[in-house]
Amino acid sequence: MNQQLAVAPLQQITLAFTGASGAVYGWRLLEILLGQGIKVHLLISSAARVVFATEHNIKLAGSAEKCTAQLIETFGCDANLITVYGKDDWFSPVASGSAAPRIMVVCPCSTGTVAAIAHGMSDNLIERAADVVIKEGGKLILVPRESPLSAIHLENLLKLARNGVTIMPAAPGFYHQPSQISDLVDFMVARILDHLQLPHQLLARWGYSGNIDNGNSNK
Repeated sequence: MNQQLAVAPLQQITLAFTGASGAVYGWRLLEILLGQGIKVHLLISSAARVVFATEHNIKLAGSAEKCTAQLIETFGCDANLITVYGKDDWFSPVASGSAAPRIMVVCPCSTGTVAAIAHGMSDNLIERAADVVIKEGGKLILVPRESPLSAIHLENLLKLARNGVTIMPAAPGFYHQPSQISDLVDFMVARILDHLQLPHQLLARWGYSGNIDNGNSNK
């Protein structure tokens, strides 16, 4: 049996990085997922590699195999927890409804990727993986980072929302009184984890007087 399919479905997530600004959101989310022992199928666009190098001086290896090894070393995780796929790897699990995880997050998500997913283009593995999650009735979360949004962007996002896609713009709140950039990043990542129904201790919840709560307290 394929080792990648031996993991329980809820323990697998497809994560995609695209060329929108805000690569740090995806990087932090990846760190948390791996820390929780979640198997991550990682997809990285060519533009995303440029953004990582520009915004964070992180140079991700070009080949899928080298990038996988690079990330395993960077995060110190089990080698079985992360696999990077090339943009044309049509034989990867995420390309088929019979094998792909039912959960996918695109973070950050460029408006170009939004448009391609909204119109079912499937010209690369990121677009195809998102298409699979939608058609299989899974959970797809898009984290767009663009401003301002044109009518075209809004129409594409509305179309996806009407098809069950969760649209979660990278727009962190300030009511938790952030004192550094990482606080703003964790705000967004916490919201993503909430929608994935994964526990976290990234920030206090509203109404809990600054005490961190994972949603399990008696109310």
